[in-house]
Amino acid sequence: MAASNRRKIPEATVARLPLYLRSLFEGQHAGLTTISSERLAELAGVNAAKVRKDLSYLGSYGTRGVGYDVDYLLFQMSRELGLTQDWPVAIVGLGNLGQALANYGGFGDRGYPIAALFDADPNVIGTLVHGQTVRSIEELPAIVADRHIAIGIIATPAVAAQDVADRLAAAGVPSILNFAPTMISVPPAVSLRKVDLAVELQILSFYQQRKAGGPPAAPVAVLD
Repeated sequence: MAASNRRKIPEATVARLPLYLRSLFEGQHAGLTTISSERLAELAGVNAAKVRKDLSYLGSYGTRGVGYDVDYLLFQMSRELGLTQDWPVAIVGLGNLGQALANYGGFGDRGYPIAALFDADPNVIGTLVHGQTVRSIEELPAIVADRHIAIGIIATPAVAAQDVADRLAAAGVPSILNFAPTMISVPPAVSLRKVDLAVELQILSFYQQRKAGGPPAAPVAVLD
């Protein structure tokens, strides 16, 4: 089916598909062959009506009294999320975070093989990380083309992130995942996602404070 004829899936639904996928894998490992929208909603942490609506975008409506076929849903979601092929990944910035990402073996198992590592530090270039040689950032365009890099991960300090994003975009990398603690801009044709650990921790601290009884009372201004 041509891409222009495919039904548009809302971004909010796309963001929930990985939650459903993970829940379905857990159900499959537990021996489930079918699953109800209520059970899938419970596993994914959403409501059942939302599950049914989201799955309808995939053309899945389930069977009354039976539910959804787990294997078929896994196939549909994997296809929709582009998980039926590998997407080579390049990591730029091999500090502590970059090395941790490079050393994590789960990416390759999920279809995101780490195909290249880059850094600008002469002391890091040429070293081995998880069996791969760290290359100079200057080599990025040639290696991106040679290894068909689909996703670039930015794990640099904030000050270098925009330059790295520009280099990745110019080299033809279509998708970027930014771990640097700063906002960056990319051309419209490039997909950009951001992971800000500090923001997530601040959100958790908000809820932690609420559980502990709320923020301290604001000081009362005294007018002379």
